[in-house]
Amino acid sequence: MQQSFDLFFASSNRHKYQEAKKILDSFGIKLGFFKFDLEEIQSNSLKNIASKKAKDAFSKCKKPVIIEDDGLFINSLDGFPGPYSSYVFKTIGNTGILNLLKNNRKAKFVSIISYCDKKILQSFDAKLDGTISHLQKGKGWGYDPIFIPKNTRKTFAEMNNKNELSHRYKALKKFSNWYLHRQEYNDQ
Repeated sequence: MQQSFDLFFASSNRHKYQEAKKILDSFGIKLGFFKFDLEEIQSNSLKNIASKKAKDAFSKCKKPVIIEDDGLFINSLDGFPGPYSSYVFKTIGNTGILNLLKNNRKAKFVSIISYCDKKILQSFDAKLDGTISHLQKGKGWGYDPIFIPKNTRKTFAEMNNKNELSHRYKALKKFSNWYLHRQEYNDQ
């Protein structure tokens, strides 16, 4: 039996897909996984990176697709690692980030969802302010063990409700509102 999907999530990161799937399921959107190593251009703009990835993914799968790109922007490091977050995580990891920080630990996560089909390329962004913890806490992937969202005391990795307040959730919610409205309009 073949499953049907409304659109695909293109990524080499299954964790991102699983989060996106849970979030979009709550909005009634069925998401399939298109496992693919997307070309990542070097840019200071997450939106440019995400748009390029979405076009690349659509050219490969020929189906409506979304991608998610995000970055951790640390105030005391002038926004570093920002759009280079994935590379920095692979290179120095959370321990390296913690070693770079002194007193000012304010940071934000920014997420960009880019949608692409035959006719449309559309992006949705969201941010979440927070701080960087002094130690890694909880079991999670990426920067989750060191990022504490504003008005909370736990890192993402320690939370059971991350998918209800994360930067990714906020961007996917914006996308969902647009996508579902577009579907309603097209069904009329």
